[in-house]
Amino acid sequence: MTGQVRIHNFAISLDGFGTGADQSADAPFGHAGASLMQWFFGTRRGAAIHGMEGAARGVDDAFTEAWDAGIGVEIMGRNKFAPSRGPWEDESWRGWWGEQTPFSTPVIVLTHHPRPAFTTGDGVEFRFLDATPTEALAAAREIAGDADVRIGGGVTTVRDFLAADLVDHMHLVEVPIVLGRGERLWDGLEGLQARFDVESVASPSGVVHRTFTRRRR
Repeated sequence: MTGQVRIHNFAISLDGFGTGADQSADAPFGHAGASLMQWFFGTRRGAAIHGMEGAARGVDDAFTEAWDAGIGVEIMGRNKFAPSRGPWEDESWRGWWGEQTPFSTPVIVLTHHPRPAFTTGDGVEFRFLDATPTEALAAAREIAGDADVRIGGGVTTVRDFLAADLVDHMHLVEVPIVLGRGERLWDGLEGLQARFDVESVASPSGVVHRTFTRRRR
């Protein structure tokens, strides 16, 4: 049995942006700052990743706990891994998180520029691959076996996998902010909802969790 392709905890603004403009090493989400992920900091998983205390159980927490269950590998785009563009001028960069990552599986980073694989201090292997979504998924399945594959972002990577009709389950978090600029998820995906059963759950934190579950083909 082949595992599913899943997206979890992917936050977007009311106008559909998954990150702001002007990303840099000091601003992973560009001008959006921490606003897209503020809801996440109050969950057990979010607090643990960011070294915070006082996380409470609730709707947001329940959704975040599904992130890692049954996952065998993550596929992420270049800009989830690094703020740089073009050839790798500094291979000392090993991700926003450093040697202690939030991941418990191997990670495939999609990039047009080759770079050797490496393993972080906590034992997570990062491989770099220039591939289409279909090719990347085939490579991920070789690693994951029957386990599920998680598409971790950023926006372009999620949009490309949706456009290629490769996603089985998607959890979006609609945050009540308007960004106005950045990278917008929905461009080129008109009619996407026809492929999925969509459910929405409002949280006291102000966000709305929307789950997209693929209908039978």
